[in-house]
Amino acid sequence: MIVVYLILLAVIQAVVEFLPVSSMGHLCALEQLMGINHGTGLLLEAILHLGTAAAIIFLFRKDLKKIALELLGMFMDLIGNLNIYIYNKKTGKNLNYARIVTGTYRKLGALLVISMIPTALLGFTGRRLALLAADSPIVPGIGFLLTGVLLLVTDLNKSGGKKGPKEASYDSAMWIGICQGLAVFPGISRMGLTLCAALLCGYNRKFAVRFSVFMSLPAIVGAFFTEIGNFGASEMTVGLGFAYVFAMVIAGFVGCLVIRSTVAMVQNMKLRYFAYYSFAVGIITLALNFVL
Repeated sequence: MIVVYLILLAVIQAVVEFLPVSSMGHLCALEQLMGINHGTGLLLEAILHLGTAAAIIFLFRKDLKKIALELLGMFMDLIGNLNIYIYNKKTGKNLNYARIVTGTYRKLGALLVISMIPTALLGFTGRRLALLAADSPIVPGIGFLLTGVLLLVTDLNKSGGKKGPKEASYDSAMWIGICQGLAVFPGISRMGLTLCAALLCGYNRKFAVRFSVFMSLPAIVGAFFTEIGNFGASEMTVGLGFAYVFAMVIAGFVGCLVIRSTVAMVQNMKLRYFAYYSFAVGIITLALNFVL
């Protein structure tokens, strides 16, 4: 039966991961209804997210490859500029330095690196609270309601602008990274917070959605490595470990099937509809926990 539950969780994760409605909240709420405990910490959630991250990498591999190459180029230019600095100091000459951030993909890479800093700090320090919240009967429901409020306010405010990566600022990337770090709690949608933050910073909807998707990758990988030690937990068996990995594969496969349609949905639909959905799920989650 646990395998059937894990397959269901994997499909839910894949479908809602790319929507601003908190996949973590859905997982925790369903786990409580199914009687699945967190004896292995948040390892299951981390593995399922890793599966959908693989779908992102596969479907956006061309863009991600360009970003990775530009980040490598930036690193090499930094090393070159350091050598030029040392040479100028020794010889008294004034050779020109290479410009580090040039072009769209370098700027996007720099923005992603900046956003990773607060995400990593908040995510690491808040992981214990996140585990407690995952076992709470009310936190996921409250998180859904808070996410709905944020989405509704952003929609009614008609937030968003024309900024793309070239016009984006590093301080806005930092704020968006902070929002992603705060979304470690179930029910608080990572994409919802980062998308709303990007729109409030004046980004256009298409770039805001893509930036939110891309910045999730280092956060997901980082979360997995913080939870990987739970493979040695007393509750973990060989069979359960294989079931977790199987669920990850299912999440990745389903994610590949739905990611383009769900991302397009987020780019084109009004955020208020996702807000209404979050309100409904939040109310149902709270009601079920008080009734059962």
